[in-house]
Amino acid sequence: MKRFALLIFLIAFSSASYARDSYKVAWSIYVGWMPWGYASEKEIVKKWGDKYGIDIEVVQINDYVESINQYTAGSFDATAMTNMDALTIPAAGGVDSTALIIGDFSNGNDGVVLKGKKSLEEIKGESVNLVELSVSHYLLARGLDSVGLKESDIKVVNTSDADMVAVYGTDSVKAVSTWNPLLSEIEAMPDSTKVFDSSKIPGEIIDLLVVNTETLKKNPNLGKALVGAWYEIMGLMSAKDKSGEEVRTWLGKASGTDLKGYEAQLASTEMFYKPADAIKFANSEALLSTMKKVSEFSFTHGLLGDGAPNAEFIGIETPKGTFGDKSNVKLRFTSEYMQMAEDAKL
Repeated sequence: MKRFALLIFLIAFSSASYARDSYKVAWSIYVGWMPWGYASEKEIVKKWGDKYGIDIEVVQINDYVESINQYTAGSFDATAMTNMDALTIPAAGGVDSTALIIGDFSNGNDGVVLKGKKSLEEIKGESVNLVELSVSHYLLARGLDSVGLKESDIKVVNTSDADMVAVYGTDSVKAVSTWNPLLSEIEAMPDSTKVFDSSKIPGEIIDLLVVNTETLKKNPNLGKALVGAWYEIMGLMSAKDKSGEEVRTWLGKASGTDLKGYEAQLASTEMFYKPADAIKFANSEALLSTMKKVSEFSFTHGLLGDGAPNAEFIGIETPKGTFGDKSNVKLRFTSEYMQMAEDAKL
């Protein structure tokens, strides 16, 4: 009987010893996040997971905000999201998160479009369809401020990104604030003019891969594998030869456009193809300043939680310092893993 019990123990121990840790990563359609789809389809993520002895499942979620909600609820270990949404959803929800990869910043990929009007000033009195309390809302607020208007001068209509193009196509909708590829589709519709975009606020809408901090601390190999996979695909898609064109063609088709359409979106995206460029951005004073603006906007709109007494309620840690409460840091920007990629010359 004792020998049988010992055999069962040894089998269980052996199985546990060879078990691989498994992780899930979510992403949604956006020019700067399409590479995750390619890296999954072509098993680049699998290759890097195998290198570090872990399994990584990459999942596309059609509704962007829902992907972040699922991450916040613990269904995913990492998710592609913007800096503002990382603050106002998981961080505000008490989930300590780390911006593992700074992929790019929007440099025209987010915009405000009016139907039948030519200037942002003409938005006064209009209803504006957008994903409420997202970066599209932030962009609109920054735009209104630039022309001396306030949010009280317009009416926000909360609209899912999945419905945005169809909604704009109706006669009753005259104004939207959204991101690519939706923005390109909408701007191409008759009598439509993009009156403000993120190129007017460069570096403020940042596209990230955010990882649960506790999960990353428990297994740094997750960070190493994801960063390795990311910079491999960055090298492939940025190549100037035919192979790079083939990758970008795949990315364009997967996002609902073609090579020309995808490259047009890339033109309004400040991609950090090299780790060194992302590291420089992460280590800048500008990042800390931007997150201060984002936190102040978020507090004004009640996005930091019911108990937040001020914009400094949630601590935001960057390599240049911390904005907010150092005893309540819930969002961290790090260049540590990207530096590993730089040192390895990925």
